[in-house]
Amino acid sequence: MTAVLDNAVEELAPVVGRCRACKIMGRSRASHYRRNRPPECAREPVQGPPPPRPALLWELSDTERATILEVLNSDEFADLAPRQVYGRLLDQGRYLCSVSTMYRILRANHMVTERRAQARRVSRKPPRLRATGPNQVWTWDITFMRGPYGENYRAYVILDIYSRFVVGWVIARREDSDLAAELIRRCCEHQGINPDQLHADRGAAMTSNTVAMLLVQLGIGKSHSRPRTSNDNPYSEAQFKTVKHHHTYPKDGFTSIEHARRWLNDFINYYNHEHYHTGIGLMTPATIHYGQAETVITRRQTVLDDAYQANPERFTNKPPQAPRHPTQAWINKPPQPPSTQPTTKAKSVSNP
Repeated sequence: MTAVLDNAVEELAPVVGRCRACKIMGRSRASHYRRNRPPECAREPVQGPPPPRPALLWELSDTERATILEVLNSDEFADLAPRQVYGRLLDQGRYLCSVSTMYRILRANHMVTERRAQARRVSRKPPRLRATGPNQVWTWDITFMRGPYGENYRAYVILDIYSRFVVGWVIARREDSDLAAELIRRCCEHQGINPDQLHADRGAAMTSNTVAMLLVQLGIGKSHSRPRTSNDNPYSEAQFKTVKHHHTYPKDGFTSIEHARRWLNDFINYYNHEHYHTGIGLMTPATIHYGQAETVITRRQTVLDDAYQANPERFTNKPPQAPRHPTQAWINKPPQPPSTQPTTKAKSVSNP
């Protein structure tokens, strides 16, 4: 049947044209052309590589390419960009090729490179610190607290990442490595234990030799954030935000450094012993830091059990559970590998 249609199209083509003949006979033009003029590879299979591409009429010859490359590498133009060369040649009354062709010829000969010194970005691994209890990992930072007449005081705050407990702080008029080292030493003495790791960003005091030598003497490992990566020190940054967004924080600044010290002392006492932290199961940092969490959870669970026994209909899903604090705290927790177990969809059961 296909052959009959093709023959009919061929007979009508000289009279009405091939396109109209295909339409009259209900024959697809693409199918008709494909059947009568198959591609080269279908008519005559060719073994080996394809034939070379025929040269274009406007394509430069090898001699012309060599001439252009010689001009670009000449003493007159060797230090100039192709656009500069192109403009100078035009002023000399010469046209060899376009600017893009110059670039193609140079690129083909591996002569297109960046001449200026480029800053190479060093790939830095994120710090990964894990704490499963208090006084294992401390983090610290320095923030500005505005004073009078444009002065900014520096507040040094050291924080335990597991309990969020502020183990030490000091306010000074400037950033000083000796003051930072003394604060770290006093915190270790007050806690009666040295942390395993002390994490900080890359400020001058944090990376100073004074602090580094003290940490070596105390047997404390040091860790630093990556440059320009504030997320590497999240606990200190979040604590500073809590400080400066508290409703008693003076928005117009402190009247003196003594005023700033009094206010921060009162706030740290409130933060450690009265502030219910959402990140640690709505407990105070002191509760977690001094191992009183289980007692508080048990007492809270008793209250919730009594509420459930009194009105069970108010809890539709399950009996209420007292919130628990996380068993570990991370700085840059490693990504979890994707689960390899197949997921199965639960089948619905209908009544017979």
